[in-house]
Amino acid sequence: MDHGGIPVTTAAELEEIIGRPLPAARDKSRARLHDLDRQWLAASPLCFVSTADAAGNADVSPKGDPAGFAIVLDETTIAIPERPGNRRADGFHNVLENPNVGLLFVIPGRGDTLRINGRGRLLRDAPYADRMQVRGHEPELVLEVAIDEVFSHCSKAFLRSQTWKPEYWNPGAAPRRAVIAQILERPNESIEALDAYYGRTYDAKLYG
Repeated sequence: MDHGGIPVTTAAELEEIIGRPLPAARDKSRARLHDLDRQWLAASPLCFVSTADAAGNADVSPKGDPAGFAIVLDETTIAIPERPGNRRADGFHNVLENPNVGLLFVIPGRGDTLRINGRGRLLRDAPYADRMQVRGHEPELVLEVAIDEVFSHCSKAFLRSQTWKPEYWNPGAAPRRAVIAQILERPNESIEALDAYYGRTYDAKLYG
């Protein structure tokens, strides 16, 4: 549905609006991990994984674990463990069709982020799975990513959004997860049961 506005359809039009990047920004991507990137990965407990299927249908999914959950295999390869979830595996189905992935690694409290773009593949029985053990559980599935480019991203989005300032947090602004689930997904279950499921039960089943 067209809601108005003038479509921007060429790179020239885009650059006319936003300008061209400065050389430092334009040339900052690297093909290999620097030691500073390794330090960032060791400190990051959260990553957003962007994928698309063969038809271009896109998905982004958060992956989180204790800091350092994404391990470095060598200067051009990292691996991310999969943990028990809802079994939709949208991003993994995409990787089976189209290996290109975009990763955004976050350190809580920091505005800058680390971005890695590359090609992913899914592995079972990864020989390094023991390095990803949490609460006695090793991942049965791993996303291994061959790095094409890596670079740091500036903090402006986090500064504008005040993401890390508790005084701006308002978790009650939207209905809690149990209410959303009952209205949209599980209408035959009680709020009490859903509150329990998304609370104590969720925590107990994080790793098995």
